[in-house]
Amino acid sequence: MRIREVLQTPFAPLLVSSLFLVLANMVGYVAVAWWIAQQGGAADLARYGVAMSLVSLVAVPLLSPLGDRFPKGRVIAIAMAGFAASAVLLAWWVGARGYRLDVVLAIQAVPMIAMAVVMPATTSLVAELVPAAGLQQALNWQQGAQSTGRLIGPALGGAMLAVVGTASTLWVHAALMAIAAGLALRLPRIALDAGMRRAGWWTELRDGLKANWAIPLERGWMATNFFAWIFIFPALTMLVPLKVQSLGLSAWWLGLCEVMLSLGVLLGALGGASWLIDRFGRFNTRVAAAAAQGVALAVAGITEHPWLLVAAFAVVGLGSSAMTLVGLTHRTLARPLAYRTRMSAGTILTTQVAASIGPAIAGVALHVWPVQWVYLAFGVLGALAALSLAAVPGFRAFMALSHEEVEGWYGREHPEAFGGGLSASAACPSPSARPVR
Repeated sequence: MRIREVLQTPFAPLLVSSLFLVLANMVGYVAVAWWIAQQGGAADLARYGVAMSLVSLVAVPLLSPLGDRFPKGRVIAIAMAGFAASAVLLAWWVGARGYRLDVVLAIQAVPMIAMAVVMPATTSLVAELVPAAGLQQALNWQQGAQSTGRLIGPALGGAMLAVVGTASTLWVHAALMAIAAGLALRLPRIALDAGMRRAGWWTELRDGLKANWAIPLERGWMATNFFAWIFIFPALTMLVPLKVQSLGLSAWWLGLCEVMLSLGVLLGALGGASWLIDRFGRFNTRVAAAAAQGVALAVAGITEHPWLLVAAFAVVGLGSSAMTLVGLTHRTLARPLAYRTRMSAGTILTTQVAASIGPAIAGVALHVWPVQWVYLAFGVLGALAALSLAAVPGFRAFMALSHEEVEGWYGREHPEAFGGGLSASAACPSPSARPVR
């Protein structure tokens, strides 16, 4: 499908909105991370990482079911409007008041809450807008759009930090987020099937978590991702500005590291990951990508050469792209339609728990060892944890299924996980479903 054809489909508003959301988010991320690292050092950066993860840990299970109760397009638009408002407030505070970690934490809690709504709703909305046969291509386009935002955002943020400072950079972040929120108003609103509305809020939350736990493959997948993310998350976030500063480099190099990470993801989204999958298979690609990501993070930690540092992040990005494409497509299709948002929320919840543990462990480790050795250890441990997915029973056979075979697979193989009573419309999307505004 060509880009002109994509832009004429109901999927187009989600694609463009995703691009601006990630673009804005990356500009803000670079600015806030660099500002905290400069003003408060490793201790404040660790506190920031733990606090934001704890906010998400609470918000994800409470708010993610919104995507199964109300039209996902409307839910996403409202959440992104809140994100934009908090970006404006943060930019004003930094320019007018200066550095206070407690205030930054309070303001930044709003976008974390918004993302707890946006992430699972967006993932399941893609599967509702395109047929199963086109889902991998649609996810490729979405990952490409997000990667473009990740590519431009850090470069823009790093350049602006070096030229005009933190406050002005955050005003650009706010403007871009306002554009993303405006675009989200055009998202299609899928009419919910009456059978998809559950008995109540807590019933929905319980059913989603129960389904994740009751399926052995999903349970093992969540466990391996949990342990891997404890180490991978700090290596992709709080340790990066500290590593850059340890080498005596400017904020421009922090932006360049993020650019190369995004370039690797973009290369994977634009065909690199699909080429690996077609050539080596889904299972082998997933295992090799996990190993490559961990080794590249370890290299980033121990190197003293700036250009090797940024090259390592390109490898990390490509590995991440391949792992995402391999896993996300199959897991999304395997889940019954009525449970996709709630089950996605369960997986996000486990990563948020890991993301709150990881920075705390990194903060303690940084009091004992220099950043390069902490980085090396986290890269190796993250790779070992990710590789353990290959040992989960049934994973290899699941990866061998085609997209047609895997659609609704969880519901067919484990009906007990969903109470044994899925209607046909709740189990998988209807070919005749059309978006309505």
